[in-house]
Amino acid sequence: MMFWQTTRFRIDLARPRVMGIVNVTPDSFSDGGRSAAAAIAHCEQLVSEGADMLDIGGESTRPGSQPVSLEEELARVLPVLDAALTLGCPVSIDTSKPELMRAVLERGADVVNDIHALQAPGALEVIASHPSCGVCLMHMRGDPATMQQRPHYDDVLAEVGDFLGARLHALRAHGVDQERIVLDPGIGFGKSVEHNLDLLRRQRELLALGRPLLVGWSRKSTLGVVTGRDVAQRQSASVAAALAAVHEGARILRVHDVAATVDALKVWQAAGLVRG
Repeated sequence: MMFWQTTRFRIDLARPRVMGIVNVTPDSFSDGGRSAAAAIAHCEQLVSEGADMLDIGGESTRPGSQPVSLEEELARVLPVLDAALTLGCPVSIDTSKPELMRAVLERGADVVNDIHALQAPGALEVIASHPSCGVCLMHMRGDPATMQQRPHYDDVLAEVGDFLGARLHALRAHGVDQERIVLDPGIGFGKSVEHNLDLLRRQRELLALGRPLLVGWSRKSTLGVVTGRDVAQRQSASVAAALAAVHEGARILRVHDVAATVDALKVWQAAGLVRG
């Protein structure tokens, strides 16, 4: 049996969990919107659709995106976090800024989800100083502004696994219990279409690291290449990729389309197709 310890919840991962995406950024319409009020309404909608947890982000991390200031990210995230904490489910904050990590944890956030895997100076210490918050360590090569400029790997699975293993070791060396940690191979973050598909095919090998996998395929550009669909038309492809990820051992799915993903998982579970 595997669990994920977070600030307020010890999450049983015997059943795959769905993490609903809430982006509070100016270029976000369908997954949060431009205002705190719209993002809060989106949180409520995702919970009603069956989301097991929410992931709130105030800085776009899509390819080509530019960073925002700490002050702007705080202004976007904190009002939404405060409301989300009343909804009865774990709340994750997607950020790489140690100062923001500290601020959201002081307000009661359950999880820090960091695309840079706590590599910013002081980030490891923020997590280590908290008694129980959860953390997701993600692999990314480069940064969002440049990561898709001819990414190269000799063996993408081995290199992603080595990186995640090293970051896991670094956090454990700071005294953080491994039950607080999950790992994300970073689909679409500094990886080509073939790199992403190879990670999916071989994803189960990452389970050797000993921690649950959180995977985000939702609406990624690789699905657009495979299907020829625009981003708004990738729901079916996203659900198919999510099920494939669960089949290969993922235990948390970070998705935009919560209701569709929850329904698909219910069918798989009823048929006994979800394996450990």
